[in-house]
Amino acid sequence: MTKRVLLGMLTPSSNTALEPITTAMLNELPEVSAHFSRFRVTEIALSDRALAQFDNSEILRAAELLAHAKVDVIGWNGTSSGWLGFEADHRLCEQISAATGIPATTSMLALNEILDEKKVQRLGYVTPYLDDVQARIIANYEKLGFPCHSERHLGLQDNFSFSEVPLSQLEQMARDVARDGADAITVICTNLRVATSVARLEKEVGVPIYDTIATVVWKSLKMAGVDTRRITQWGSLFQEF
Repeated sequence: MTKRVLLGMLTPSSNTALEPITTAMLNELPEVSAHFSRFRVTEIALSDRALAQFDNSEILRAAELLAHAKVDVIGWNGTSSGWLGFEADHRLCEQISAATGIPATTSMLALNEILDEKKVQRLGYVTPYLDDVQARIIANYEKLGFPCHSERHLGLQDNFSFSEVPLSQLEQMARDVARDGADAITVICTNLRVATSVARLEKEVGVPIYDTIATVVWKSLKMAGVDTRRITQWGSLFQEF
């Protein structure tokens, strides 16, 4: 009997995109399943109230529930370190592993690993966020060595609303960023539904697209010892590394 591989995903409470998309990504891997634990996230902004949602004590409680399922990896399927600073994710992973004994990763740490490996020079950004949140993300990536070449964002704050953005609009945002000359595009938000279009869009625009739902799935599979090349319908990420 093939050993089961159990992936634990920490999920914003108002998110409705990442769970079905993550599950669909794993359809080609019959031994792998994803399991989700939620904590309260309802808005994305730089106010004290919004930032307080990402207090690690709340996240750790959700992680400990995943540990009850004896998952092989715990992934924070979210992008908050984009505006909080990437050290927040490093610290969270250390705390999760210390509390549960289970290795941990995040969407953003996985994305950063990919960008570094690919030596991306002209990065394009697609997000749903407010102006100041977008500016903070861009500033943090510039410090990391990935300055913004082109970007599109929607100016939204309510986390649930992100999942309501029409797929056609998200696809056009990616096309626009590619047309500006980006050599890679990142979709930073795990409550957008454009991951389903990445494989087709990559062929159309000619550059890789790294959606943050996909990045944490990719890294979690790597950490669990699963060959990601078995995922064939979800873009170049799963085939290149």
